[in-house]
Amino acid sequence: MIVIAAVLIGAIWGYRKAARAGGNGFDKAQYAAVHAIALGALGVIVTILIDRAI
Repeated sequence: MIVIAAVLIGAIWGYRKAARAGGNGFDKAQYAAVHAIALGALGVIVTILIDRAI
């Protein structure tokens, strides 16, 4: 659940960041993808840490 939420938040965050910078559609898609991957990886790490702590 954490990973899915992190991916969605990352995609929205990246899209908004590119839109504020005045990027075109490809820029928005790339920023959304990169941020989604980065926050998704962070979400996996957090999930593993929580699982090991319990």
